Amino acid sequence: MPRFSLIVPCFKVQGFLRECLDSVLEQSFGDFEVIAVDDRSPDGCGAILDEYAARDPRVRVLHLPENAGLGRARNAGLPHATGDYLFFLDSDDTLTPGALGAMADRLAEADDPDVLVFDYARTYWWGGTRRNALAHVLAEAGAQAFTAAGRPEILDLLMVVWNKVYRRGFVEENGFEFPPGYYEDTPWTFPVMLSARRIAALDRICLNYRQRRQGNILSTTSRKHFDIHDQYERVFAFVDGRPELAAWRPYLHRKMGEHCLDILAKPDRLPPADRAEFFRRTAEMFRRYRPEGALVDGEVAVLEGGYARYLLKRQAGRAGREAVRRAAPARRAVGARARRGWARLHAHRPLDENLVVYSASSHRGVLGDPAAVYRKALEIAPGLRGVWVVRDEEAAARLPAGVEHVLVDSRRCLEITARARFFVNDVNWPGALVKRPGSVHIHTHQGTPLKYMGADLLDKPGARLGFDVPQMLRRADRWDYSLVANRHSELVWERAYPCHFTSVRTGSPRNDVLAGAAEGAGSGFRQRHGIPADHTVVLYAPTRRDYRRGGHVDRIDLARFAADLGEGSTLVVRLHPTLAAGPARGMGLTELARRGVLVDATDEPHVEEVMLASDALVTDYSAIMFDYAVLDRPIVVHADDWAAFTASRGAYFDITAQAPGHVSGSERELARLFTSGAWRDEEARRLRADFRARFCEFDDGRAAERVVRTLLLGESMPAGPGSVRIPGQAVGGPLPAPETRPAGRR
Repeated sequence: MPRFSLIVPCFKVQGFLRECLDSVLEQSFGDFEVIAVDDRSPDGCGAILDEYAARDPRVRVLHLPENAGLGRARNAGLPHATGDYLFFLDSDDTLTPGALGAMADRLAEADDPDVLVFDYARTYWWGGTRRNALAHVLAEAGAQAFTAAGRPEILDLLMVVWNKVYRRGFVEENGFEFPPGYYEDTPWTFPVMLSARRIAALDRICLNYRQRRQGNILSTTSRKHFDIHDQYERVFAFVDGRPELAAWRPYLHRKMGEHCLDILAKPDRLPPADRAEFFRRTAEMFRRYRPEGALVDGEVAVLEGGYARYLLKRQAGRAGREAVRRAAPARRAVGARARRGWARLHAHRPLDENLVVYSASSHRGVLGDPAAVYRKALEIAPGLRGVWVVRDEEAAARLPAGVEHVLVDSRRCLEITARARFFVNDVNWPGALVKRPGSVHIHTHQGTPLKYMGADLLDKPGARLGFDVPQMLRRADRWDYSLVANRHSELVWERAYPCHFTSVRTGSPRNDVLAGAAEGAGSGFRQRHGIPADHTVVLYAPTRRDYRRGGHVDRIDLARFAADLGEGSTLVVRLHPTLAAGPARGMGLTELARRGVLVDATDEPHVEEVMLASDALVTDYSAIMFDYAVLDRPIVVHADDWAAFTASRGAYFDITAQAPGHVSGSERELARLFTSGAWRDEEARRLRADFRARFCEFDDGRAAERVVRTLLLGESMPAGPGSVRIPGQAVGGPLPAPETRPAGRR
């Protein structure tokens, strides 16, 4: 008996069917059967299904004698299912890699619940991907099984059949089946979810829900959309037959009204001549099923009136939205004029020689190089006043105690930035910031560059999609000093940013903590995440891909890699910051972390602590490798898509030929490097030594001190083993004044 029976009805989907079936048959978890139902499809679906069945015994095909419709096609597959769990997969959707394995693990953990609800992502025909907006409901459900009454918010999720798997015994005991017509999921899903005694949630994207440009049945203009009324009649009939479900009638009453009004509001659903009739039938049904004493307010209150009133309300709503849209540019212009005026009020006042304004990672908080400079200034230059610019109140709430800050674009921010002598940032300041004569802008960057940056992106249209290079260069014109950790960075920044600035060979301030790491550094991270002190910690830090919309590509099976590392090892994963809030974590990372298979360090504010806690780094092309090399610990480069990456983004050198350690080109090679111990052999040490000599040249643990003493205080840097030469001055000599600074190469 297989664990899963996947019932796949097929009708006019020959262009998507192979992708759907491949996503199933290529799953790492193989204990399943596919019952493919050819719903008398007039295209090549039947032949494709027979082809797959001939080469894979897990696929069985039913050819229906006549077209039955989606619901009845699913019913046709039910008697042939022998699996523990039923999965109704639409034939134009696809499973994500590892989805069935994740479901099987979660079902076992939850002791075989009646229903397992999982997450999905919408994938658009133009390449975009968007995660389910209510994914947090699954995350908050926890590990224990529950009922709909215990967690009614589970019903706020999209009420469809394909984001769940169902225990076959539970379905057979209750005699659940699909009715004919459109919206057949409605009278299946509500009865199933309300009847289930044990529901479990899986906070993982297991399915890609294809948003077709054309061909979606529900986007077809037709009177078939009137079927929604019959489907809710079936839902209410089910509840009427189960007295224990009577308490759900007010909820279902409102849900029915909202659902029907949503259909009516969509311009592509109902023929114009039928819209008034649809409203009247909805209103009549709404009145008929209204529970005694039920509150009717909000959106559904319009059903208490007539169709003419509904139209007036809709027109008023559209007019209001249009007025808001038209007023927005005017409000922005007025706000911009007010901010400029406020800034001019302070522009005549002298600069505050001791005021330093900091920002990091687009105003996200006290992070990175600016944070290291700030902390060093507190230590050796207490006369300097440091103020941080943060993006919102949420970011401000996360700041350490005692940190002075202003919100970006606030009046206080305008006042502070108008009078500051020094600016320290790792991302460009907004274009509205006017650089006053005498002010000094110090740009720290965000690490050593491997992939193309700045003006070099002009030849990479995909990588600079939505990125205004000329505007970025205008902002970079404000830089006075550009910090570099090595000569490679110095040459790249001066080429990528053809502006007037001085390259300063300070090293990376944020890497000071790595260069001077004491024994046991990083133990706090291990303790917080329950990692045994004797475990070998492997940090996996992938970067984003410009050849994929959204930037995320699953390069390795994290669960398999964690298992390959073996006993006594812990896998820690840190996604690129730009992927932290997108679908990437929902593709399995969150669920694996919850189950303790690995540790998700994506939200850790200080990546330096994560690096210190690890014994080895696995990355692809992330700049984190240059920072990690300061620790002189093993690095493995996983470069299975190097050609695609360089074609889309460009790279300043071939990391596979000048790597900081061994290079893997497949998951099997990556696993072998660790199981064999080669990841830390003599060849790995030799490669790392060469890499460190080139890219850790100026990182000696005193970078932040150099910035504070030479750039903020105007002092000489004490001579010693850690001194480095700053262009335009003798070693240990005074820094040239900003107005006489040498220009960067152009």
